[in-house]
Amino acid sequence: MALKQRIWVLALASLLLAVCGTAPLNPRIVGGEDAPPGNWPWQASVHIFDAYICGASLINKEWVMTAAHSDWTVVLGRQNQEGDNLNEVSRRVAKIVLHPKYDSNTADNDIALLRLSSPVQFTDYIRPVCLAASGSVFNNGTVSWVTGWGVIQEGVTLPSPKTLQEVEVPVVGNRQCNCLLGVGTVTDNMICAGALAGGKDACYGDSGGPMVSKQGSVWVQSGIVSFGIGCARPNLPGVYSRVSRYESWINSHISTDKPGFVEFISSGSDTDSDYTCPGLPLSVISVAAAAAGPDVTIKTRALAAVAPSAEGLFLCHVLSVIGYKLSIFIFRVSALS
Repeated sequence: MALKQRIWVLALASLLLAVCGTAPLNPRIVGGEDAPPGNWPWQASVHIFDAYICGASLINKEWVMTAAHSDWTVVLGRQNQEGDNLNEVSRRVAKIVLHPKYDSNTADNDIALLRLSSPVQFTDYIRPVCLAASGSVFNNGTVSWVTGWGVIQEGVTLPSPKTLQEVEVPVVGNRQCNCLLGVGTVTDNMICAGALAGGKDACYGDSGGPMVSKQGSVWVQSGIVSFGIGCARPNLPGVYSRVSRYESWINSHISTDKPGFVEFISSGSDTDSDYTCPGLPLSVISVAAAAAGPDVTIKTRALAAVAPSAEGLFLCHVLSVIGYKLSIFIFRVSALS
């Protein structure tokens, strides 16, 4: 019996892997452009009192993944925030699982799972994304795409009808990102991306949304929009929660219909391993190279240490706290009635 159950579980996992990360209508933010309908079928829109607050991504029929500061109603298959969306469905959130080590001061472990009130049916416009498995490698320069309905530049909201935006950004290695944002800002639980020349980035309102990269024919989510210093500023890449660090945690909370985890492997060597600046410890590779004889090249960035900008986090975090307290109040009133 145990063997049959294991075979059944493996069969279900294989079925999800055959679906996750596929976008039948996709042949191929700041500085972005309108995304055609169905291009990113895992993109979710998170609302409170019918107002959009954050993005998210569908990871199976009844679970959505987002940042740790987003909640309440989830809309899938949505293209525009205004007007009719013929392909969308909405679900109330039945359960919220915040990462127990989420730190609102540093944005470390900025990840949450939302369980939907009932499963959704997959269509060309609603599909789960594959998730980066533990051990995945995203080298400096890895091509990535970010989607969302956030502001299109600092102080400029997305114009009507508020169509989902998509933007291509390259991964920026953690060592270089730490040097640019301030040593210690970027932890191993984070991944950075953005055009160093500026002009392309996620921004306020995109929090919780996915960053994905394509491996073969499958889209794999590498990051969750988390924070940044302004938006699309030169030499200030955006910071995302690194999905591959949370495979065990995600699986521990989803007992059936497990998400599809895919190991993403970048080709070639990673130039970020040699990047350094004052205050940044040498990488293991650089230490080994130094021990062998060659000098370590120091690429200095004259930036003072800076704290991450919290405007985007603050809005979602405050709304989450209000919503949480309101839900407790409603629960208590219901219990008394």
